Amino acid sequence: MGTYLVLIYDDEKRFADTPREVMADMHARHVAFIANNKGAIVGGAQLATSDTTTTIRQAEGGVTVTDGTFLETKEVLGGYYVIEAPDYDQALALAKQVPSVYGAIELWPQRVPSDDLRIEA
Repeated sequence: MGTYLVLIYDDEKRFADTPREVMADMHARHVAFIANNKGAIVGGAQLATSDTTTTIRQAEGGVTVTDGTFLETKEVLGGYYVIEAPDYDQALALAKQVPSVYGAIELWPQRVPSDDLRIEA
C-alpha cells in the first residue's frame, strides 16, 4: 500500500466572483468525494488564502522570512488530501475524482523513509 499527496490548485482570485451556488456545489462535491473514498483518505485540509502564507528560506547566511507565497502565479495551493492506494494507477483514479473548478490537481507519491530518517510519534 502506498501513500500519496493530492495537491489542489485553484485560481483563488476567481473565487471572489464565483456565484454562491457554484461554491456550494464544489463543497458538496468534496463532501461526496470524502464519503465515497473514506477508506483511502488518510487526511487533508482546505488551506487559508495565499495572502496569509509565509515563505521561509534557509541559506548559509541564516534564515529569511517573507510574507506571501514563493511564486507569483495564478493558481495557488488551496488544499490537499493524503490518500492510500495499492498502486499508482489506483491513486491516480482517486485523484481524478477530486473537485477543482479553476485549477489543477497534482498527485505526488510519498517516499518511504529509511530507518535513519523515520520520525517516530
